[in-house]
Amino acid sequence: MKILIVDDDVVSRMVLMHLVDGALAGRCVVLEAEDGEDAWNKLEAGAGAGLPAMVFCDLRMPRLSGMELLARVKADARFAALPFVLASAAGDAATMQQALGLGAHGVIVKPFDGAAVTAQLAGVAALAGPDTLEEDPLASARRLGIGVERLQVYLGGLERQLGAAGADVAALLAAGQADAARAVLDKLAEGCRMLGLHGAADALARAPVQAGAAEVMRALAQARDAVLRQAEAVRRLRSGADPT
Repeated sequence: MKILIVDDDVVSRMVLMHLVDGALAGRCVVLEAEDGEDAWNKLEAGAGAGLPAMVFCDLRMPRLSGMELLARVKADARFAALPFVLASAAGDAATMQQALGLGAHGVIVKPFDGAAVTAQLAGVAALAGPDTLEEDPLASARRLGIGVERLQVYLGGLERQLGAAGADVAALLAAGQADAARAVLDKLAEGCRMLGLHGAADALARAPVQAGAAEVMRALAQARDAVLRQAEAVRRLRSGADPT
C-alpha cells in the first residue's frame, strides 16, 4: 500500500509520515510531496503504475493549495476515486463541509492526532484492502441480468445519491431525527448491496448516527469512494471488448 503525504512544512510532513507508518505497522510505502503541484506531478507520473491508497494533504500551500489539488483530483477520471484527506489547522466546520462537498474522504486537524489518522486509514483498508468485499463488476452485471454499460449508469446514479445525501443526513441529525437519518443510510446501503458493493454497504450500515454528523459523513465518503472505484473498473472493462 502506498500513502502520499503532501505538506510544504517539512516537520508536519515528517510527523504525519511517522503516524501513518506506525498506524499501518510498516506495511506501506509512504511517499511525500512538498506542495500541491509536486503532488499532482507525482500522481500523473504514477497513473499507470498504481496509485496511492490514500492522499493526506495540507490545506494551505504555495503554488497549488490542498483545496485546489482536491478539486483537480476529483475532476480527473483517473484519480476521482482516490481517497483524499485534507489537513487543516483551522478545524472549522466550513472548511470540513467545503472539503466534503468537493469529495474529500475526510478532514483531520493540526496538530495531528494519531487516533484520527488511524481512523482514516482503517476506512480505506476496509474498502480497498486485499480482503475487500466488493463484487467483481462482471459478476454484478451477470447477477442483475444487465450489461456493464447499464451497470455503469446505475453506479453513476448511486454515486450522485451518496453525494447529495450528506446535506440531508446532516440536517436530520441537527434536528435530532436520528431514526430518519438511519433510514436514509439504510436505503443507500441497500443500493450499494444491490450493485455488489458489500463493503460500502457495511460501512453505511455501521455508521453511528448517535455519534454525530462527522462519523456519518466519513461513512458516506467511504461508500462514495467504493462506488467510484467500481465505476472506474467498469470503465476499464468497457474500454476493451465488452464480454456481456
